[in-house]
Amino acid sequence: MRKILLVINCIILAIGNCGSPLLTRLYFVKGGQRIWLPSWIQTAAWPIIFIPLLISYFHRQKTDPRPEDSKLIIMKYPVFIATAVIGLLTGLDNYLYAYGIARLPVSTAAIIIAAQLVFVAFFAFLLVKQKFTAYSVNAVILLTVGSGVLGLHTGSDRPKGESNKLYVLGFIMTLAAAALYGLILPMVELMYMKAKQAITYSLVLEIQLIMCFFATVFCTVGMLINKDFQAISREARAYELGEMKYYIVLVSGAIVSQCFFLGAIGVIFCASSLVSGIIIAVSLPVTELLAVIFFNEKFQAEKGVALFLSLWGFISYFYGDIKKNKSKEEKSDQKNPSQATEMTPVVAP
Repeated sequence: MRKILLVINCIILAIGNCGSPLLTRLYFVKGGQRIWLPSWIQTAAWPIIFIPLLISYFHRQKTDPRPEDSKLIIMKYPVFIATAVIGLLTGLDNYLYAYGIARLPVSTAAIIIAAQLVFVAFFAFLLVKQKFTAYSVNAVILLTVGSGVLGLHTGSDRPKGESNKLYVLGFIMTLAAAALYGLILPMVELMYMKAKQAITYSLVLEIQLIMCFFATVFCTVGMLINKDFQAISREARAYELGEMKYYIVLVSGAIVSQCFFLGAIGVIFCASSLVSGIIIAVSLPVTELLAVIFFNEKFQAEKGVALFLSLWGFISYFYGDIKKNKSKEEKSDQKNPSQATEMTPVVAP
């Protein structure tokens, strides 16, 4: 069941990771000019989580006789505080990410975001004592070098009319967003490890809801200060695709972004923060392809090199993971026969 859940969350994460930057970039390309608004949109769909939460609650009511597990809210106070802090950091990360997408082509931003894997690996090593193999280290190095290749040519795909200063600032903000989210993922895994209660998928849904709620609160403060709420109707009327499609882009972006966050913490629950970072990195080729198709973005040589290195890193990691699991199974098979012999009771005649 856990493997099925892992596959489902990987798919949800891939959909969110590919769709969110495209919809955010569509907002900017067609006339959107706010930064706090798309930051807010990334987690504003948090009430959707109430639907699976209620389904999970009624399921527990029917199947679980234990009163502590049949409560509507199972999150304890320490987990709530930790989730709230992570949520505020996520709100800051949303702003950094939205600023970067506003200044960079999606294909460039996606490859920079792939560099978050090295930050995930670093913080996972510090916080949760993540063990590395030669294959996982190789994957981290390749993905990092791939992003570095883009950094050598920061102006080669600068959008028309944008100054070099704003383009470089967008590059830096996107890299900062990658670093911060590289910290957030291991923090979620550490919270799972330190929580003094059973980590169930129902609790994961509650964590998702609280985390996105506080991220939205953080961005709401920014919107109020920047007067973004008053600008929405005015911006919608001037939007190139029309007023109705303006709101469709915002709502679609909110829903797809929610898939990203739910998939990310779901993968951490089923596997680890490092695997979550790997899935985010591996969806890069799809994002690259869609950006070229929908936005007619250039695909220069350095992007091709970065993409090749990213794919190589992805294959290296999962080959090593499959090899490690196979080795564990072989060792387990070798031990089981002897254990079975030792534990076989002697029946007296």
